[in-house]
Amino acid sequence: MPKMKTKSSAKKRFQVTGSGKIKRKHAFKSHILTKKTKKQKRNLTHDTLVDKADEPNIKIQLCMK
Repeated sequence: MPKMKTKSSAKKRFQVTGSGKIKRKHAFKSHILTKKTKKQKRNLTHDTLVDKADEPNIKIQLCMK
């Protein structure tokens, strides 16, 4: 049986931390920024963690499971 390939889209979007959690970037920060407030854009800059309900699917895409 051949090896499972990692999904290219997932490896570009997610990063695994040392403790095994998955980091992601916020959406809505790439375009149409003129109507968003400075505070909104600043808060979208920081990375955050993936929700626990979504972690199993992302781990499958990253071939961690």
